[in-house]
Amino acid sequence: MQLLDAAKSFLNGRIKEDDTLVDFTMGNGHDTAYLCSLVPKGTVYAFDIQREALENTSKLLSDMGYGNATLIQDSHANIAKYVKSFKCGMFNLGYRPGGDKSVTTMTESTLKAVTDGISLMEKGGVLVVSVYPGHEEGTREGEALYRLLSSYDKIYYSVIQYRMINSPTSPFIFAIEKYDK
Repeated sequence: MQLLDAAKSFLNGRIKEDDTLVDFTMGNGHDTAYLCSLVPKGTVYAFDIQREALENTSKLLSDMGYGNATLIQDSHANIAKYVKSFKCGMFNLGYRPGGDKSVTTMTESTLKAVTDGISLMEKGGVLVVSVYPGHEEGTREGEALYRLLSSYDKIYYSVIQYRMINSPTSPFIFAIEKYDK
């Protein structure tokens, strides 16, 4: 199973057409477009610090006929300034495909975004974080996220790590479900 397919599988059966979703790392807009397709009567908030990401995503969404996204040029660490609650969200950490590889997500802002995202996520929601440890910052992000997410109380959260164990530098996923209690 491909990483993106696995990430999407964690969202299956959880989303209603009028929910609010978040793409924490817009990139070129493919995850944003996917999320828009799931909530035709809802809203998708998408974050990226790069102007090119907003331009590419805006064009992609326009070409696909989606008008239910709010594109935000800001760090995902600032989600609480824009979003009050949401059902599900996705992170694709690392750098924007086809973009400047020196511009990557950073451990400190990622940890804040994940922590704030979990607190803003509705009960029954899921946050999916795709980690790319093939570069130094990606390795740091993965290790820091493991430490953070391991501390969440299993009474209220289910935290899963989906990883190829025979390829340690391959991308992997954390999926955090907030129990509906």
